Amino acid sequence: MNKAASRFAFVSSDTADAKAALESLSERYGQTSIEDAEIVVALGGDGFLLQTLRDTMSTGKKVYGMNRGTIGFLMNEYRAGGLTGRIAAAVAETIRPLEMQAVTAEGETISALAINEVALWRQSYQTAKIRITVDGQVRLEELNCDGVMIATPAGSTAYNLSAHGPILPLDAPLLALTPVSPFRPRRWRGALLSNKATVRFDILEAEKRPVNAAADHTEVKAVTSVTVRESPTVTATLLFDPSHSWNERILAEQFRY
Repeated sequence: MNKAASRFAFVSSDTADAKAALESLSERYGQTSIEDAEIVVALGGDGFLLQTLRDTMSTGKKVYGMNRGTIGFLMNEYRAGGLTGRIAAAVAETIRPLEMQAVTAEGETISALAINEVALWRQSYQTAKIRITVDGQVRLEELNCDGVMIATPAGSTAYNLSAHGPILPLDAPLLALTPVSPFRPRRWRGALLSNKATVRFDILEAEKRPVNAAADHTEVKAVTSVTVRESPTVTATLLFDPSHSWNERILAEQFRY
């Protein structure tokens, strides 16, 4: 193992392809612990990459993903050769997660971080009724919908895009506020907010129309209110190949048809 190789910690998802890549790359470049590594190389799909980012947030570790999953929108192309040079030339993008504070019907406050989005959705057959407040000012007195979300630029191509929300460049100082199947106001399609904004969702008729909330994979059932803001302190760093940068992917995605 050379000195360059000792900088890497390889981690993988549970798929056969990812495990095989982990074994091959560890043998080729050496393996070190996440605690001692400068670079964490994540092998899998986007979901595994996000989990790796959550595990390494605010540690100073940089995460370089290689696709051994299905879609891999956030991942670099998998190639076993030349990894040291690729990582040395990679472009770093620092992202900040969302902080969610959810209050439940029992009065419990639950906090969680989300790299992609904080989403609310109806728990029963009845539509949710949600009041939306931005920076202390009520902006929508009552949204009747299946759900609503706040998405980061990193998450704008995930659930947000499926709900017809806007795609955001990674360095855009914006958050996407996107409804899911809005019934009233029928023509409301959401809003672009400053990344400094604090958004509060209050659930109206919470007992009759229960709503769940989730910060990425952390789900909270039967919430009465949810407050969301971008974290001012927590960060995660992604590495992208210059030839296939995040901004290029964002641009290309907007011209797909």
